[in-house]
Amino acid sequence: MLETERLIISKITPDDLPWLIQMRAPDAVNRYLGGPAMQNADALTKRLPIYIECHDKYGFGFCTMTLKSTGEMIGTSGLQPLEETGEIEVGYNLAEKYWRQGFGYECAMEWLKYGFETAGLERIVAVADPANTGSWRIMEKCGMKYEKTEKHYGMDCVYYAISRSEFLT
Repeated sequence: MLETERLIISKITPDDLPWLIQMRAPDAVNRYLGGPAMQNADALTKRLPIYIECHDKYGFGFCTMTLKSTGEMIGTSGLQPLEETGEIEVGYNLAEKYWRQGFGYECAMEWLKYGFETAGLERIVAVADPANTGSWRIMEKCGMKYEKTEKHYGMDCVYYAISRSEFLT
């Protein structure tokens, strides 16, 4: 479990599946996550064990984010392998009513700190739909640099990265 000023970040569990399906159901939320084809009940039911297995294998993975002030779950974030690249990706997504309040930046920075200072990673990447300016602006605010555009999760993505030394200086 990680904590930020406003968030409690906890390992995702099978009990979180109904909430995850509901949180990612709105078009505004899932349009940058592969759309309804990747964010439906069947797809998320298949994906959840991968999130859980990641924790067991690497000691980190996708997590729920809960507001300290209310106890409400507002999104997911975490570190996970980026498909078959061998790279570790930081990712985040929020229920729409929590956009533009700094939560994406807050959790991304905490995960970068954890990845470099605790997990001992040398490099962390992030990908996003090129139209998702909010996401790649968070990447830039975290100090990540654009490297390329390439396919991930079945769609073209901007690809950002930061090294341990860049983050720690």
